[in-house]
Amino acid sequence: MTKHKIGTREEWLADRLQLLEAEKALTRRGDELARMRQDLPWVRIAKEYRFDTDEGKASLADLFGGRSQLLVYHFMFGPDYTAGCPSCSAIADGFNGSAVHLANHDVTLCAVSRAPLTKLQAYKQRMGWSFPWASSFGGDFNYDFHVSHTEEEWRSGVTEYNFRDVDLRMPEGQENPFIAEITASVGTDWPTYKREGPGMSAFVIEDGVVYHTYSAYERGIDALWGMYQWLDRAPRGRNETGLWWRRHDEYDGR
Repeated sequence: MTKHKIGTREEWLADRLQLLEAEKALTRRGDELARMRQDLPWVRIAKEYRFDTDEGKASLADLFGGRSQLLVYHFMFGPDYTAGCPSCSAIADGFNGSAVHLANHDVTLCAVSRAPLTKLQAYKQRMGWSFPWASSFGGDFNYDFHVSHTEEEWRSGVTEYNFRDVDLRMPEGQENPFIAEITASVGTDWPTYKREGPGMSAFVIEDGVVYHTYSAYERGIDALWGMYQWLDRAPRGRNETGLWWRRHDEYDGR
């Protein structure tokens, strides 16, 4: 028998109406935060970044695809990975449906990773994705936006990520089944895996000039996980123990 609180329809409705007020307050706060993001100063991009794309060599301006706004998802797929990060893959599963609507609202959605283009293309085909995905292999883009970290940064223990200095190294002798599973899933060890990080960045172009407008990392991109927005409304919530998610072609068919 369930241990959860049981009530009448009238009791449920009274609690639901109370929750509704809290949800409305959160929605209004979310609208306020969106306005604050849009009010951030724009920073002109002076460096000439180069990318490899399905259409050939491209500049950052080229990634806009003729639109005025660009949203970049910093997808964790390093040059030494054998497959894309499963967490990033779960997020990216929602991109195809959104990309077409964004494209018709003057916004291009594009993923960028450090892995060579051939690796990205093969993985994209495996996953059945069609959204744009550019390789920054050999360039500074991922480092400048603090989603990739040099070996020197890693060894020093001072790595800038999510607007602060952090030490991403694993303490020696510490066993962590979650880390072992997720690094095995991309065919690397922890230092190689964690030299990449997830995030998103927004850009705008005016009169041929590209500006950086916003970036977010860690739980700042939580809302991009479409499955979590559903789970937060499910009876048992996220209900997580370890690495429960997989790439969509790795589940057992349930």
